This record gives sequence, C-alpha cells and structure tokens, in this order.
Amino acid sequence: MKERILIVDDDETMVNLLATILEIEGFTAWKALDGETALKMISQEVPDLVLLDIMMPGVDGFEVLATLRSDPRTEELPIIMLTARSDDRDIFEGWKRGADEYVTKPFDPRKLIETIRNVLKASHEERLNKRARKVESLLELLAKLEEGDEVGG
Repeated sequence: MKERILIVDDDETMVNLLATILEIEGFTAWKALDGETALKMISQEVPDLVLLDIMMPGVDGFEVLATLRSDPRTEELPIIMLTARSDDRDIFEGWKRGADEYVTKPFDPRKLIETIRNVLKASHEERLNKRARKVESLLELLAKLEEGDEVGG
C-alpha cells in the first residue's frame, strides 16, 4: 500500500510541486492549504507522515505540531517541518515541540525524499519494537499466571 503523506502549506504552488514529487516517488499526496484544514483531515483519517510548513494564516505549523503531539492518536505521527524559516530559534522550537525532522526551503527534492523515507522507516521500526515489547510483557504475565496456577492448583 502506498504511504499517505499530508502536505500542509499555504503556498498552493509549493503544495502542488511537493505532491508531484511525492507521487512520482510512489507516495499518495494529500493536500491542506492551512493548519485548520490539516487538523480536520487528520481527525478523520491519520496519514503516514506530515510535511508541515510553519508560516500559515490562522493556525500556524507550530500550533498544528503541538496539537498533534498532545493527541494520543497522533502523538507519534511522523512530522517533518518543511519551511523557509531557518533561524536557529525556529529550528530549536520545531525540535522542542516534537518534529521528527526539520528541512528548510529551498530544498533538494532527492534529499527530501531520502529524509521522508528515513523518517518513515524509523517510525515503522519503532512501532514494531513497541509491539514486540508488548508481546514480551504479555508473555511474562502469562508465565506468572501459569506459575500461580501450578503453585495453587
């Protein structure tokens, strides 16, 4: 199945360019031209990754990031900040609020795709590791329960 990437940027030309690049690379591109629309879309269906601009009217990218990180459904959703804001304070703020990566515009499309693939891979690996830890915990609990049956029974 193609991974779904939500592009959130108020520059429609940039959104269309990114969508074309992503689709050529085999992804499904979703588009939102503002933070409020992005949050509504994500509340209906969570994408596999979000490319998020900071400077947008209304709900800006930092607010979108904070909202997504505070929701249990999306707290681990991979998010790459993709923005023209390259000041160290902005980069620090993106990391502090939970961005997985921070890419500045203008960007090299090949490097962006590589970053997206790396973030998706890390996200998949983390989900698999969490499942493995959960299974281990369940097996330990089962073993303790079986021990209790043998002692008591």
